[in-house]
Amino acid sequence: MEICIISDLHLGTFGCQAKEVLNYLKSIKPKTLILNGDIIDIWQFNKRYFPTSHMAVIKQIFSMASKDTKVIYITGNHDEALRKYADFEMGNIQLTDKIVFEINGEKNWVFHGDVFDRTTKGGAKIIAKLGGYGYDLLILINSLVNWSLKLMGKEKMSLSKSVKNGVKKAVSWINNFEQTAAELAIENNYQYVICGHIHQPQQRLVTTEKGSVTYLNSGDWIENLTSLEYYDNAWTLYHYDPKQFEEEKGSKKNKIINIREELSVMTKEVAFQVSM
Repeated sequence: MEICIISDLHLGTFGCQAKEVLNYLKSIKPKTLILNGDIIDIWQFNKRYFPTSHMAVIKQIFSMASKDTKVIYITGNHDEALRKYADFEMGNIQLTDKIVFEINGEKNWVFHGDVFDRTTKGGAKIIAKLGGYGYDLLILINSLVNWSLKLMGKEKMSLSKSVKNGVKKAVSWINNFEQTAAELAIENNYQYVICGHIHQPQQRLVTTEKGSVTYLNSGDWIENLTSLEYYDNAWTLYHYDPKQFEEEKGSKKNKIINIREELSVMTKEVAFQVSM
């Protein structure tokens, strides 16, 4: 696998599916791992809650970096405290706010996406943080509900997904987010624009009168358990399947694909794009 992009792990919160994240990271061997924001949830960080399973994810990322995987950490709004250290590099680990890279002649623009979200700025940020606590509580309640449903032999359900899909404003906001990112990418002649932030995994072609671009979103590891993988000259949206890891338990099986091309990172090229 040439590249893997994951985002919105929210380590340090009750909603983070850390064991699943760890299973996934141990199953892959990418040449480049891009962490596209909200990896550690500094907004809701509580020193009394950071389980060993969450620490194991961080340890695995460092382990991958020590074994020739280039790790690029792109900051998001929940880990924005790290932005003052942007462009920091140590060994195979790089911290930045956004990147553009070219592979197989195609330019990929990668950033978290919170620059389009006014609720993460100014006074609205306080409300957003409170909303984050509410979301975390909803996820915790959801896990208890699903535990009960499992005992009764019924399928799991997602309360937060039901809320999002049932609120027209939320659906409209997501569509506007995707359209804005795509239009900016088209204007700058990028072939792909890749975001996180909204926890909605997506892979679709967006066309305007000025051209077209493929919009990608890596989703999250709270509800959707998704990532983006680049191999065989194409992007694929990966969905975590717990059955796969149950079958492979006790055996080491990595998804290893021969690397065809080096990743050429051109960070400075988009400095003006995300200063809005």
